Amino acid sequence: MTCAYTEEEMQSHSILLIDDHYQLVQGIRNSLQEDGYEIIVAANGLDGLKAARRHRPDLIVLDINMPLMDGLEVCNRLRADNQFRKVPILFLTSRNSVEDRVRGLDNGADDYLAKPFNTAELKARVRALLRRTQDAFEESEDQSIEMTRLRVGPLTLDLKACWVKIEDGEAVQLTPAEFELLQYLMSHPNQTFSGEDLLENVWAYEPGTADQSLARWHIRNLRAKIEPNPTKPVFIRTIPRHGYILSPEVN
Repeated sequence: MTCAYTEEEMQSHSILLIDDHYQLVQGIRNSLQEDGYEIIVAANGLDGLKAARRHRPDLIVLDINMPLMDGLEVCNRLRADNQFRKVPILFLTSRNSVEDRVRGLDNGADDYLAKPFNTAELKARVRALLRRTQDAFEESEDQSIEMTRLRVGPLTLDLKACWVKIEDGEAVQLTPAEFELLQYLMSHPNQTFSGEDLLENVWAYEPGTADQSLARWHIRNLRAKIEPNPTKPVFIRTIPRHGYILSPEVN
């Protein structure tokens, strides 16, 4: 998989940056504009939410601790709006505790990057998130009407609406990252993948550019939605020292 965009492709992407730290925002904006992206800026959560609805960006980079409305609430409201259900969201925050990471992903974020950060790392995350959006669009264009659902064992995944259900149970809505993860695992049942495999194959991260715990957090959140008992998973099992495997046949 190529990691490069053409100049025309980069210029077609708009990024909404929501952060109240003026100097940091200016640095990020200048750096990303050098790569040809269109950058939209908002200095607080409420203005960020308005800007998202006005400009419909391709990617949202979002701080957590902000005035008027914090980033978690902004993310939660965006994910509740159908037009932003699949827009990638990257949390950019000085908070680096496990609880904050989990809360961010629980609210529908795709990734997180803690301040201070390396600009090259931020750019790599941005490329990966935008590439995933493009890949998902191309896949949806190729899918026929008959291929709107993926069924493996008792699991049914709706490829259009991004929900999953177990046998005749109720449909459970997935975040974009959870959907991409489950789609990949269901497309490769009974195969084992390391966290690094998932970061590269599912979310298109370049080697060494993503937090290795990211796959683990998304696995955790996905298990919470589909497993009868998330502490004793029967669908997505951990193979010690090897990774994760989806076993659709429950014993």
